[in-house]
Amino acid sequence: MNANTHFAFLDEGSKKEIRRTILKAVAIPGYQTPFASREMPIARGWGTGGLQITLSIIGKADVLKVIDQGADESVNAVSIKKLVHETTGIELTESTQESTVIQSRHRIPEVPLTKDQVLVLQVPMPEPLRRVEAKEYITKRLHAEEEYSGAWLMLFEQIMKYGKTATDADHPVLVNGRYVMAPSPIPRFDNPKMHQSEALILLGAGREKKIYAVPPYTDVESLAFDDYPFKVESFAGQHCSLCGATDVFMDELIDSATGETIYQCNDTSYCLERLNEMKKVEVESTHA
Repeated sequence: MNANTHFAFLDEGSKKEIRRTILKAVAIPGYQTPFASREMPIARGWGTGGLQITLSIIGKADVLKVIDQGADESVNAVSIKKLVHETTGIELTESTQESTVIQSRHRIPEVPLTKDQVLVLQVPMPEPLRRVEAKEYITKRLHAEEEYSGAWLMLFEQIMKYGKTATDADHPVLVNGRYVMAPSPIPRFDNPKMHQSEALILLGAGREKKIYAVPPYTDVESLAFDDYPFKVESFAGQHCSLCGATDVFMDELIDSATGETIYQCNDTSYCLERLNEMKKVEVESTHA
């Protein structure tokens, strides 16, 4: 930790203001709470909202994991980990189970989270009604009046055009039976993980200056019509070419050697942990 910087980079006044905003967001699940987004040493749009939340809640005893689209080793994830570590000295990990704070872009880990963990999601566009209404003061009024016909119309138009809802990511959800919320650009596969999650989920949009939350054990329902129910991405009949997993979100790749289509776990640390466990079992069986 650099002696010339504040613990966790932000000054104490800024962290207190952000924590107060987080408390309000937790008290009103799914509600977009405005906050005074600070200038950060990374560009807006690269996770400044999530980073400010992480820096405001992190403590010396915490263990941090950072994911970027399922990977722990991407440029964005490595840069964020470096900044937090250099200004706090806290322990870093790639293991979901060992972490207490997880900051993520575009994914929720495959391993179920626990009540002792906090998931921080980076959000580029927090307003689920922005595609149908450009004016902020109008979307605020629509939320206040619980008027979400625009979100339903958007899904209806997709069904008319494509025969199904076409939201590959950021499919809107209804939180605690009240607010329609953008879950961040996670794939549809991850939406059900928010429902009744044991972990606290915090979502931050630095550029849009909004923080919102899904408290533990909160109902989260993906918007869908009765005759066109919500469906996650299907990988039926496929398995990870590395660890053999079948019940996870996978990336579709082309094998450079054969030219054939193969699948691999999108969550790289989950895949690595499965591989290590498989090797451990193999070694034990060899020595048995």
